[in-house]
Amino acid sequence: MEFRYLPMTKEDKQEMLDVIGIKDTEALFADIPSSVRLQTELNLKAPMNEFALSRELTAMANKNTSTKDVVSFLGAGVYDHYIPSIVDHVISKSEFYTAYTPYQPEVSQGELQAIFEFQTMISELTALPIANSSMYDGGTALAEAVNLSAAQTKRKKVLVSDAVHPEYQQVIQTYAKGQEVEIIPIPLNNGTTDLTRLEALLHDEIAGVVVQYPNFLGQIEPMESIQKLLEDQEKTMLIVSSNPLALGYLTPPGEFGADIVTGDTQVFGIPAQFGGPHCGYFATSKKLMRKVPGRLVGETKDENGARGYVLTLQAREQHIRRDKATSNICSNQALNALASAVAMSSIGKHGIRKMAELNMQKARYAKKKLKEMGLAVVYEGSFFNEFVIQLDQDIAKVNAALHDKGFLGGFDLGNVDPSYHGQMLVAVTEIRTKQEINQFAEELGDMHV
Repeated sequence: MEFRYLPMTKEDKQEMLDVIGIKDTEALFADIPSSVRLQTELNLKAPMNEFALSRELTAMANKNTSTKDVVSFLGAGVYDHYIPSIVDHVISKSEFYTAYTPYQPEVSQGELQAIFEFQTMISELTALPIANSSMYDGGTALAEAVNLSAAQTKRKKVLVSDAVHPEYQQVIQTYAKGQEVEIIPIPLNNGTTDLTRLEALLHDEIAGVVVQYPNFLGQIEPMESIQKLLEDQEKTMLIVSSNPLALGYLTPPGEFGADIVTGDTQVFGIPAQFGGPHCGYFATSKKLMRKVPGRLVGETKDENGARGYVLTLQAREQHIRRDKATSNICSNQALNALASAVAMSSIGKHGIRKMAELNMQKARYAKKKLKEMGLAVVYEGSFFNEFVIQLDQDIAKVNAALHDKGFLGGFDLGNVDPSYHGQMLVAVTEIRTKQEINQFAEELGDMHV
């Protein structure tokens, strides 16, 4: 059998042409000048039958390396964490897997409740009262927060720490350009935001200050000190991008007075899968509730007094006047938000704290072993589960050698900034064993000699 699905036959095609009253499909393009139309065939392979195509694609896929094949010490925004088996069982149910926007609450209670539970968990982790139904990923969520701060304060300058994920910074720049918001970088001091420079840059035209906690280099920012610097800035917002797993142990940003907290829930129930799709979260204070991008699900009661769920706020251009919309984000990541909600529910409140502790303990053990092998650790400040080591070698070559030994090495920081040449960002999660850490340290130690 050549086709899994029945293709359109010549008879089908002719019948459609007859109905609309044209001779052939060329007539559909008659209004387009021939000078701008492609006059040749596309440079594509000839069509294949299903079996041949499946075999070719499988051969291509088998060239990839996955975390099932090697032991991963790679992080930098995408991590190899434990995923409870129940996650796939739940998200594979057709009523969730095929669900679209739950506009009709009377037939979407399951989907709406799942989103509501996700919002509640994010609210608890961040210590902020409002969380939306999810966003595309951590980068877009953070960029939306920057735009919100500019719109709310009616100011056009935002300070962004250089320790924010470099890809997030790129997304911020893209979003800010359309809103004519100026992004001003805050330099670093020993791996964290330079507080002296931050203080010097603060003035009454700054809409917001953006920091990452823990930051891209793995270090934990001095949130209390940053908050104190902002106390005299009445309108300036504190915007924090946070790994939600770290918030299972660290003091949540809401307790430091953060106005908006965003991040990515890939750490809960979402595999690495080549960098996406992910699930962004967005949490904020109650006063900003009507400025939140995307959607919010609320709890209510039906006419019989039974608990029910509805889409409470949808401040986007599809639902309200364009000039009143907070964002043009078109959807949420409901399926991945469900995966994260199921993972968090399965692991449990105390389990998440334990999981965070394991990340911290194992990362510190790895740091100790690497030091014993003669490797230099660049920053000695507080960190979560990532830290930077100095190799003074081409990290790409080091990682290629590690791959041959069955390891996925850390992130090459030289790809971000040439001044980081020879530095590797190493991530250690709860699923790394003592034996794996020891062997990884030995392999790196041998290469360092």
